This record gives sequence, C-alpha cells and structure tokens, in this order.
Amino acid sequence: MKEISAGGVVFRHNESGQLQVQLIQDRYGKVSLPKGKMEAGETVEQTALREIREETGLSGEIVAPIDQIKYQYEHAQFGTVNKEVHYYLVKAVGGTHQAQVEEIRGVDWFEPLEAWRKQKQSGYDNNHRIVAGALQLLGLQVT
Repeated sequence: MKEISAGGVVFRHNESGQLQVQLIQDRYGKVSLPKGKMEAGETVEQTALREIREETGLSGEIVAPIDQIKYQYEHAQFGTVNKEVHYYLVKAVGGTHQAQVEEIRGVDWFEPLEAWRKQKQSGYDNNHRIVAGALQLLGLQVT
C-alpha cells in the first residue's frame, strides 16, 4: 500500500522585514513541520496548502518544491505501507496564526538559524534535509 502526504516549510517577513521560519511542536513534543495525508481529488500541492492551513491557521503560496521523504511503516490493518511525503517552501500570505490543538501542541515563528538549531536539537532526523533545503532556497547555508 502507498500513502502520500504533503506539507511545507512556511516563511514570512515580519513587521520589521526580518525573515522568519515556522516550526510546529507535534503531539509528541518534537519539533516538526505541518503535513498530512492527501485526500481524494487533491494534488500534492493542494494537500500541502490545506494541511498548513488546518494545522497552523495560515494560508500560503507555494514558492518551490523542497524534497521528498520516503519510508515504510507497519499498519495493523494494511501491513507494510510505503509512505511518501512531499515538502514545499511556502510563503505565508494570510490567515490567523494558531495551532490546531487536536493535532499539534504549538506553532511559532523563528529566526532562520534559530529554527535550524531547534530542528537539529529536537526535530526528526529525516526533516534535517527538508529544513536545510528550505533555508538554502531562502539564500541561507547551514551545516
């Protein structure tokens, strides 16, 4: 069985013109990115934007694809599931910034290098290259 999800690294320029990157804290307390499963009739891009809106309250515009993560997990009913997650760099264009408390613990904005530090410190390993790829698209190099 194959399962497709999509999400993104959301960015904005605050009132002072400073670049900020959004991170969420998932229900397990880990730093993560908004994402979720594709619904029937959606494109992966539509899924990414819908999930960002649902989880963070923000509407966005896709700037560029970042990368995909692929892995397998065991589902009690369906057995081995091949999971594919598509990530995009997304510019925040509207909405009200608020966490969807049913799914995540929190959502906040960070200066890009602080976001990178938080990702490396308490994020999922497979998201390192996604966050690094987003920062690279934004003109920043991280190691």
